[in-house]
Amino acid sequence: MKLAVEGLNSHYGPAHILFDIALEVGDGEVVALLGRNGAGKSTTFRSIVGLVAQRTGRIVFEGRDVSDQPTHAIVSAGLGYVPEERRIFPDLTVRQNLEAARKAPASPRGREWTVDAVFETFPTLVGLAGRKGGYLSGGEQQMLTIGRTLMGNPDLLLLDEPSEGLAPLIVRDLGRQIRRLKEQGLTILLCEQNAKFATKLSDRAYILEKGHVRFSGSIEALHDNDDVRRQYLGL
Repeated sequence: MKLAVEGLNSHYGPAHILFDIALEVGDGEVVALLGRNGAGKSTTFRSIVGLVAQRTGRIVFEGRDVSDQPTHAIVSAGLGYVPEERRIFPDLTVRQNLEAARKAPASPRGREWTVDAVFETFPTLVGLAGRKGGYLSGGEQQMLTIGRTLMGNPDLLLLDEPSEGLAPLIVRDLGRQIRRLKEQGLTILLCEQNAKFATKLSDRAYILEKGHVRFSGSIEALHDNDDVRRQYLGL
């Protein structure tokens, strides 16, 4: 098992946000974390990578308990996090953004990503290599953010709302690129409010509602459950 989250509870001050969250991601899987805005999806991601101070429960990555590890140690262990805010360096070029994130693979069997490998996966970035990040469109920034995280050679990629705010055509292209990463064997946990986008890419899904897991199962089981899709996803 690549990632196991057990009994995760998280708080922001006095507010209890996540309630006994449990989820698993197997090696090579793409797993979707679905739910409406405010369901607790991004808080789950931030808790997994140690960015929420008030949390309890176990987070096991690659067989090792990282629950009490600081964020930099969790990332160094091979867990790549692509935040919703994108957070590129606006004054650095595309190539410089990628080069700044380069590090050796966390495990000997991990793929070693290069700038050329990122450009092969996201060909749109090739012609933008010399452009500063602050002058990219939202879709281009999203590709750069994912590419920059890949330069850290992660064993597991957490993608937080990658389609948020993007035009439908860009979302379709982004889906193809995420599918290519899956075909290359990368394990992905995908947080999305856009359930139609996420389920086309994923093997299994969890649905959050008010900080609780309300569904877990295969994409086929989700498609067959009209009540769950209507109640928690509005589909």
